[in-house]
Amino acid sequence: MKLTKEHILTLLEEVKDPEIPVLSLVDLGVITGVEISDGNHVTVKMTPTFAGCPAMDYMKKDVERTLEKHGITHHTVSMSFDSPWDSNRISEKGRKALKEFGLAPPPAYDMVLDLDILEYATCPYCNSENTTMRTPFGPTLCRSMHYCNDCRQMFEQFKPL
Repeated sequence: MKLTKEHILTLLEEVKDPEIPVLSLVDLGVITGVEISDGNHVTVKMTPTFAGCPAMDYMKKDVERTLEKHGITHHTVSMSFDSPWDSNRISEKGRKALKEFGLAPPPAYDMVLDLDILEYATCPYCNSENTTMRTPFGPTLCRSMHYCNDCRQMFEQFKPL
C-alpha cells in the first residue's frame, strides 16, 4: 500500500488529547505536518498547545504507538515551536467535540486577541451568552472557568490563543 498524507492523518485521528479524550490531536491542530519520504518513512510534526504542556511526551509517544500499530515502523515524530499553536487551528469537528464534552470552544478570531474575548463564553449546555468568567485559571493552562447565569452551570472554556 502506498502511504499518503491523508491516510496518515486518518490514522492519527485515533490519537486523542490526554486531557480531552473526545478530541483527536488532528482536530486540535497539534499535528501540523505529515511528510512521506523514500516511499515509506513518515515524518509527523507536532506543535503543542503550550510550551509547558505536561502531556507533550505522552502525545508524542501515542503518535508513535499508533503509527507502529498500523505497521508504519519507519517514522520520526518531532515537536516544534517554530510556528506557535493557536486556537484557530481547532477544526470545526473539534469545536463540536469540545462543546459536546461540556467545554466551551474558543471563539475563532482573525485579529489581535482582544481581552474581552477571554471574558465571555457561550455556555456549552444551554447556548446562553449570559455568562461570566469566574477565573482565567482552570484545571489546565489552556482552560478558564465560567458560570452561566441562565442555566446556573459552571463550565470550562478552552482559551483562545
